[in-house]
Amino acid sequence: MSETGQTVADPAQDVRGRSVIDSAGEKVGTVIDLLVDSAGEAVRFLSVEHGGILGFGATTSFIPVDAIERVTDDEVHVASAKDRIAGAPRYSPDLADQRPYYEDLYGYYGFPPYWSPGYFYPGFPPR
Repeated sequence: MSETGQTVADPAQDVRGRSVIDSAGEKVGTVIDLLVDSAGEAVRFLSVEHGGILGFGATTSFIPVDAIERVTDDEVHVASAKDRIAGAPRYSPDLADQRPYYEDLYGYYGFPPYWSPGYFYPGFPPR
């Protein structure tokens, strides 16, 4: 989202900068950006930075918004374990066709891709 200049209509729904908490209650990292499907104008993935020290050696993982269980003023709780998130397929900006990567990512987390028949967007989770 940061590269497009788009903004979130309701600032309360902008989760960038919030801590990501895994299914065991452990901090995974921080939401650094939101990946938006421009055609559907919907957020599809959280870009989460984790590991490293003071930003050096940090890794970025994508988590489908479908995995969000709960959002508070400071945290985004997801339905995956920390080690599962750390082992997610890595993104390469050099990918010419990103759809296979996204399909792998959805499959890794156990969710159908947003383009599959009958997909229902989860919307903004309850607080």
